[in-house]
Amino acid sequence: MYHLDIGVIVSLESLLNNGIREIRELGLDTCQVNAWNPDILTEENVHKLKEIAADDIKIPSIWVGWPGPKVWDFIDGPSTLGLVPKEFRYVRMEALKRGAWFAKQLGVSDIITHVGFIPENPSTTEYRETVVAIRDVALYCKDLGIYFDFETGQETPITLIRAIEDIGLDNLGINLDPANLLLYGKANPVDAVDIYKGLIRSVHVKDGKYPTDGRHLGEETPVGEGLVNFPVLIDKLIKYGYKGPLIIEREISGPQQKKDILKAKDILIDILKKY
Repeated sequence: MYHLDIGVIVSLESLLNNGIREIRELGLDTCQVNAWNPDILTEENVHKLKEIAADDIKIPSIWVGWPGPKVWDFIDGPSTLGLVPKEFRYVRMEALKRGAWFAKQLGVSDIITHVGFIPENPSTTEYRETVVAIRDVALYCKDLGIYFDFETGQETPITLIRAIEDIGLDNLGINLDPANLLLYGKANPVDAVDIYKGLIRSVHVKDGKYPTDGRHLGEETPVGEGLVNFPVLIDKLIKYGYKGPLIIEREISGPQQKKDILKAKDILIDILKKY
């Protein structure tokens, strides 16, 4: 069987407070740590997380959030998300650098974030300023020996490739979230793999549907109930030599979340059996 680690997203707070119980209950040994609060990215918590994970849990990446307002829709999203809105840019750059420092101390190779709605017109001041800001953070990561990875979704695949080309560094990667490409109406995720190719360093196993109006994102669904064709997606990833983790993400809470994660795990195991 072609081996790809199957994991789940777990918040840093949950790991610090509850240890690896949640991961073990799912029968997994890999997690992407979700860290939205820069105030807890401390030396003390580096040591604590190292003790908690020890040799039992693999952490391939840290998903680093940023302070300030965040509205996940088409109307207020462009002015509130990521490094695109200039009024929040500096404090968010500092938060991402803090996340990179935290990852380095942990011995983790990648940080991931949403940089926001990257403008499609490369001739605008907003686009050029966003590229400069991302490059600043990515250079900081490069100095630490860390990859800076873009989570997909808020921009078309070719817009993301153009930004990566214009930033011009060799430590840039992509966290492919196939559902986001649907939820934001940006691309068919299977086709997007042909554009991203070897830049993909991690994958969110999440499913969903296209938007049905011009204001709200599409609907996230359990894996297997949306429009992501996971058998074809994984086949294409493997053909491009993908060796990274498959990180299950289900953005609900409660008992149903656990059921949906376990269902996704079974689907992935079944798909990977053929390799």
